[in-house]
Amino acid sequence: MGLDRRKFLKIGANLSIALPLMPNIIHAKGIEASKINSGLVKNGSVITAAHWGILKLSIKDGKIVKSEPWEKVTNMDNPLQHYTADMVYKSRIKYPYVRKSYLENPDNPKTELRGKDEFVRVSYDEAIKLIAKELKKTREQKGTQAIFGGSYGWKSSGNMQNARILLHRFLNVTGGFVGVSGDYSTGASQVIMPYVVGSIEVYEQQTSWDNILKHSKYVVIWGADPISTLRIAWTASDQRGLAYFEKLKKSKIKVICIDPIRTDTCKFLNAKWIAPKPNTDVALMMGMASHLIAKQKVDYNFLETYTTGFEQFKSYLEGKEDGIKKDVKWASQICGIEEKTIRELAENFYDNPTMIMSGWAMQRAQHGEQPHWMLVTLCSMLGQIGTKGGGFGLSYHYSNGGVPTCKGGVIGGITALSVGIWKNGKFKGLAQSNNASEGAEWLQNAASYSFPLARISDALLHPGKTIDHNGEKITYPNIDFIYWVGGNPLVHHQDTNTLLKAWRKPRTIVVNEIYWTPSAKMADIVMPATSSYERDDITMSGDYANMHIVPMKQAVLPEGESKDDYEIFADICKVYGENVFNAYTQNGLKAKDFIKEYYENALNQTKSFGEVFATPMPSFEEFWAKNEPITFQAPNENVEYIRFADFIEDPILNTLGTDSGLIEIYSQSIAKYNYDDCKAHPTWFEPIEWLGNASKEAPFHLLTNHPANRLHSQMCHTSLREKYAVKGREPILINKKDASKLGIKNGDIVRVFNKRGEVLAGAVVSDDILEGVVRLCEGGWYDPDEKGLCKYGSANVLTLDMPTSKLANGNIAHTGLVNIEKYKGDLPLVTAFKSPKGAL
Repeated sequence: MGLDRRKFLKIGANLSIALPLMPNIIHAKGIEASKINSGLVKNGSVITAAHWGILKLSIKDGKIVKSEPWEKVTNMDNPLQHYTADMVYKSRIKYPYVRKSYLENPDNPKTELRGKDEFVRVSYDEAIKLIAKELKKTREQKGTQAIFGGSYGWKSSGNMQNARILLHRFLNVTGGFVGVSGDYSTGASQVIMPYVVGSIEVYEQQTSWDNILKHSKYVVIWGADPISTLRIAWTASDQRGLAYFEKLKKSKIKVICIDPIRTDTCKFLNAKWIAPKPNTDVALMMGMASHLIAKQKVDYNFLETYTTGFEQFKSYLEGKEDGIKKDVKWASQICGIEEKTIRELAENFYDNPTMIMSGWAMQRAQHGEQPHWMLVTLCSMLGQIGTKGGGFGLSYHYSNGGVPTCKGGVIGGITALSVGIWKNGKFKGLAQSNNASEGAEWLQNAASYSFPLARISDALLHPGKTIDHNGEKITYPNIDFIYWVGGNPLVHHQDTNTLLKAWRKPRTIVVNEIYWTPSAKMADIVMPATSSYERDDITMSGDYANMHIVPMKQAVLPEGESKDDYEIFADICKVYGENVFNAYTQNGLKAKDFIKEYYENALNQTKSFGEVFATPMPSFEEFWAKNEPITFQAPNENVEYIRFADFIEDPILNTLGTDSGLIEIYSQSIAKYNYDDCKAHPTWFEPIEWLGNASKEAPFHLLTNHPANRLHSQMCHTSLREKYAVKGREPILINKKDASKLGIKNGDIVRVFNKRGEVLAGAVVSDDILEGVVRLCEGGWYDPDEKGLCKYGSANVLTLDMPTSKLANGNIAHTGLVNIEKYKGDLPLVTAFKSPKGAL
């Protein structure tokens, strides 16, 4: 059977634990899944899932009255799990609406009135026909490159009701569309890492936590706050990552947090806090590298065996390229960390098994390709990559990376199909294209044309412009029709005021949306979408662990005239004709039919393992009727997993996906691009705005971290906001000494401003942030007054919209300077969460 006795006993023990939790397998007659009674619970409980975990909902008289975790995994409460009722009943779009000027004349819709015009309620059928008419018109007059399928991630947890893929599926069967590549979270790292280690790395399974707790002497959390960010996951959180951090706290492992902010994680772990200036992580690492070379504490055998290009990098460190020696003194002057501390860090990391857990914040900065490249270089010098307790990881703070992968069936999901050819009023069939299938669908591109996500304002404002991107040339299309679902771009994208100008360029903007978000208010046609609690779906918990298959059974009736995205797109396809409708729905399949198919595919996977090796699964009918998650267990080899161990064991048989098959400290491919802002080896570049060039006009470095009590902009409209808002505004963290100089006290409302815009925020005065630095978390809903002041505190009003470099074109949300002053005027009313004029 290919297993030694110890592993066989381990799996057997796991199964003995899992089996009592499983229902008895029955052999139900096969019936159409769509005919299974939905059985809405009027009074009782329903199990479902959200990004923040598996939930138990209490229903009374057909309404959600309580939400709590299905299982208690840690002693840490996750506040996101308790506000499901608000996610159903607050700030809802209940009916289709069309902007008044657009409805009066779609050919000349006065786009300058977006966000100012009132909305007019129309019938569902009228809205469907209007969308189809205007989409056809745009495609016929301006071609496929005028149609933008603008959906960004963090849609519902469900695998069937995936708004992004459903939109792409619809646009493909009607003729194709323009999409985007990359994402806001890891725009720089996911491009540079394939050159360095042969994979995107940011969304890969990590060395297992069990291995770390057993073998590591040091854990370094660099630019991350896992205690906050592990409250969520891309699918549904399995919550085990937080449980491992509880174990880390109880262990004897020394923990160091390197961050301008003393994070919740740092305080929870009682870790040593080292606070470099923002955007200087590369310099700090280079100082360590120079010291290791000077002290002869470099694993040259590792460098020679597993890497290429160290000598070129070493030459750069020594100043042979630019005349600047990147030694400890140089690094200290840039990052603000004492020379003694830099030396101690370097030597401790070399002398002890050290796992460096990096966040993504350091690469959301100008030249964001450099920090993780430099981190891999430093870890290569330490010689601990692929070893027990050592190396690096870029996903311990995200989706519970390091929780061992379980053995069981994996649920698939809806696909984007191929590009349909719609011409002269007739459907011509399906052409070949890139299918967006299961897996990391947020990285997959099913579009006919695409450009980097973080360049959307630039693309809308400058059609026909050609940019460099990852060794290629990309020319922006002339976009005239935007269809956006499952996202909130008016809050997510940098430099909001520039985006507003760009957003008023296309003739038509359509959104399917649950809530009256700032983006919905800036649309022409608004379709009311159901929340994930008003429809059936299915998902898994644990992006890496695949720990549970979770039924997402409809809990309550839809609000108003809300409909599933799948149904909205299917109804638009009907306007195109029967062939298009059948192509989209696979000849009329309902959502439940797809859900059953995905489940039964996972069931067949599990059966193929054999009864001894995986938790059995019941029939779909029993699974759906019982409404309980299925739990899988991790085999021993996954509990012992070490990232890159196979490569270290045999670098010839297990080559990496780089050009050389080795870790590339110097990249010949990048050298050929000859970019001035991304060299062929890790390089220190001075940011365009940082504390090194701060002025009286903008003396503070702004950090726009992920919020602890939201998922980006999701949940901002709920009553959870009352737990953290300051006088109804987004909180801004300010150092005590800085606040004292400005006459600002805890709880004051302040105006935060720079040449890009201005916002109001509530002061939180603390020693938990480096002097000269302020933090305003991203995701607060944009709420402008008539002069453009954001009354609530949306951070991206202040951020720079520039690319990381010509290589990745990622966003630089953590690069930027601002000024602050105490606000002395009458406080304006926050209206971000109210319906716009004309809407109920």
